[in-house]
Amino acid sequence: MPNPLVLTSSLVASSLRGWRGTAAFGPRTRQPEQSLRLYEYEASPYCRLVREALTELDLDALILPCPQGGSRFRPEVQAQGGKQQFPYLVDPNSGRALYESADIIDYLRVTYSGRPPASRGLRRGVAVGGAFLAACARTNLRSFRGYSARPSRAPAQPLELYSFESSPYSRPVRELLCELELPYLLRNTAKARWEDMGPPSLRRKLFPDLPVEGRNRLRLLELTGRVQVPYLMDANTGTAMYESDDIIRYLNRQYGMAET
Repeated sequence: MPNPLVLTSSLVASSLRGWRGTAAFGPRTRQPEQSLRLYEYEASPYCRLVREALTELDLDALILPCPQGGSRFRPEVQAQGGKQQFPYLVDPNSGRALYESADIIDYLRVTYSGRPPASRGLRRGVAVGGAFLAACARTNLRSFRGYSARPSRAPAQPLELYSFESSPYSRPVRELLCELELPYLLRNTAKARWEDMGPPSLRRKLFPDLPVEGRNRLRLLELTGRVQVPYLMDANTGTAMYESDDIIRYLNRQYGMAET
C-alpha cells in the first residue's frame, strides 16, 4: 500500500480532473500497427490531457520521458521538431509529428477512432485549469512530482507498464519513470464498462460474476490471472510485478543513481 499522504494527493489529483482517463466506453478504436511515440513529462498539465485521451481512446504508446533537466530524450525532440516543447507526438504509421496537446488529441480522435475533434473554447480552458490544479496536488518539498530529472542508468530496452491515467496507484510509478527518464510502453488498461467503476473491492462485492472486458484488461488477465494496475514488466531483467511500492523500490534499486 502506498504512503497514505502520497495516495491521498494522488486521489485528489484524479478528483480535480473529474476522473478523466479512467474508462474507454466509446466506439472501438483502430490500433496502430507501430507504437505511437509520445515525448512528455508527467507533471505537465498539457501532457496530462494527452495521456487522458490515450486512455479514453484505448491507445497504447511508447512514452519517452522528458522531465526538466533531462538529457536522454529532449535532444531528440529538438532535432526532430526544432524546439523542446511538450507534449510531442510522433506517429510512425502516418509520418505525422505534432506539438500542442489540443492538436494531438484531435489527431488521435480523428485518425484512430473516427470521432470528431474535441471541443475548444471554454471547455478546453476548464480542462487545462483542472489539469494544472491536479499537478499542483502532486508536489513534494522540492517540486512537482514527475517534473525534474534524476540521475539514472538507461535500460537497454523500454519497460512495459499496465496503467490508466487516473489510477492513483499507477501515478507514483509513472512519476518515477519520468524522473528517471526510463522509456516504457504504456499499456492503457482502461475500464471497459460502467460496472468496473469504483474500488475493486466494491466491484467484487456488487458484481462478483462480472466477466472481464477491455483489450489490455483481458491481456493482463491472460498474463497473470488477475486485473490490477500498476503492473510492470522489465524485459531487461525478466522482472514482472504488481504493487506500486514494490515497483518504486525496484526502479530505484535497478536504475536510480545517488545524486551528487
